[in-house]
Amino acid sequence: MEPTEGVLSLKLRLRTRLYIPRQIKRWLPTSLFGRSLLIIVLPVAVMQIAVTWAFFDAHWDTVTSRLSEGLAGDVAWAVESYQDDPSPAALEKLADRAQDSMDLSIALQKGRTLPAGKRNSLFRVVDRSLNRALSDRLDAPFWFDASGDHYPAHVDIRVKVNEGVLRIIAPRDRAFATQGHIFILWIVGATLLLTAVAILFIRNQVRAIERLADAADAFGRGIDQAAFKPHGAREVRQAAQAFLSMKERIQRHIEQRTALLASVSHDLRTPLTRLKLELALSEPGAQVEAMQRDLSEMEHMIDEYLAFARGEGGETVRVVALRPLMEGVCEGAVRSGAQVTCEIADDLTAMLRPQAFKRAMANLIDNAAAHGETVRVSAVPLAEGGVRIMVDDDGPGIPVERYEEAFKPFSRLDESRNQNEKGVGLGLAIARDMARGLGGDLTLERSPMGGLRAVMRLPA
Repeated sequence: MEPTEGVLSLKLRLRTRLYIPRQIKRWLPTSLFGRSLLIIVLPVAVMQIAVTWAFFDAHWDTVTSRLSEGLAGDVAWAVESYQDDPSPAALEKLADRAQDSMDLSIALQKGRTLPAGKRNSLFRVVDRSLNRALSDRLDAPFWFDASGDHYPAHVDIRVKVNEGVLRIIAPRDRAFATQGHIFILWIVGATLLLTAVAILFIRNQVRAIERLADAADAFGRGIDQAAFKPHGAREVRQAAQAFLSMKERIQRHIEQRTALLASVSHDLRTPLTRLKLELALSEPGAQVEAMQRDLSEMEHMIDEYLAFARGEGGETVRVVALRPLMEGVCEGAVRSGAQVTCEIADDLTAMLRPQAFKRAMANLIDNAAAHGETVRVSAVPLAEGGVRIMVDDDGPGIPVERYEEAFKPFSRLDESRNQNEKGVGLGLAIARDMARGLGGDLTLERSPMGGLRAVMRLPA
C-alpha cells in the first residue's frame, strides 16, 4: 500500500524537527564550563537585547519623533516668516528672534542650490524621523545633514527659496534624543561586567570538579595525590569526600589482599620446597624425574596465579627509562633459549611500575617465543604523547575474531596455537591488566612477521 501525500508530509516534518535540534546540539559547548557560562550569559544577553530593542522601538523612537516634529515646526515657521517678508531687515530680525527664542541659526545663501547628495547619520531612525517631519511641514524642497561631520553638535537644514537657499543650523538635541548612546554603553558595560563575574565564579566551581577528575584519574593509574582536598560547592565536596572514602576502602582492600597473597605464597612454597628436597635426596629414576617436572610445573602455575591475583601489588608509579628495562627482559628470554631481538631508542621513558611492567613484558615475550621461532621487541614514541611497544612473532597467529578471547583469564586457544605446556592462560590477562592500570591498553594485531603482534600503549 502506497503512503498518502499527507503521511509523507507528516514524516518529512517530523524528520525536520528531529534534525534541527541535532544541528543546534552540534554547536553547543561540550564542557561544563561552556554550558554553565551559556546558561548564565545567554539569558542575560537576551534580556539586554530585548530591553535595548524595547527602548529604541518604544521610547527613543517616540522621543526622537516628537523632537523632530518640534524642530520641523520651528523650521516651517522660519521659512514662512521669511517668505512673507524677504527683505534684509526682516531676515535679520527673524534670525535674531530665532536665535534668542529657539536657538536656531538662520542665514540666506543667495544664488545657491540644494546639495545633490545626502549624508546619513549613525542612526537611520534620526533621518527617517526628521525627513518625515520636514516633509509634513514644508512645501518647498529641502536638504538636511544630521551626520555631524561639519557641525558635530548641530543639524544642518537647508530649504529652497526664491532668492537661493535658507540655511538653518539647529542643535542636535533639538532633533533627537542624544542620550541613546549612553544607554547602550550602560547596557554593554553591564553585560560585560556580569559576564566577567559569571566567568570567575563558574571557573572556580569547574576547577574543583577538574581537580576531582584529575585525582580520580591519577588514582586509577596508581598515583597517589596526597595533597588533594575537597573544596568547591557543597555537592562537589560531597563527591570528593565520597571519592576519598572509596579510595581508602580500595587501598585497604589491596593491602589486605597483598598480605593474604603473601601468606598463601609462603604456605604453598613451604611444602613444595620440602617435596623438592625429598626428591633431590631420592634415588634417580624416571618416576623421580616425572615428579620433579610436575613440581616445576606446579610452581610455575602458582607463580602465574599469584601474579594475576596480585595485580599492581602496591608498587609505586615512576618515570623509567625503557631501554635498560626492556633489554633486561629480553636477555632473560634469550637465556631461556628464545631468539629475541630488541629495538628500543635510548631516550624513551614512560610512567610505569617497573616490576609489574617487567612481569607483563616477560609474559608477552614468553608467549611469543612459545608459539614462534623468532621474537622481535620494539618501541616508538606516539605523536600525542606516550609510548607504543610491540612484540612480534613468526608463529601461526590466531584469527582476528578471537583476539579479545585471548585476553580472558585461563584462555588457551588450543585450536589456533600450540599449547604452552607451562602456561595456564594468564599471560595476556596479566599484561593487559598492567597496561590498563597505567591508563594505557594492550591489543593484538597481525604481525608483519606472519604471526601475532601484541601492541602495548602507555600514556605519557
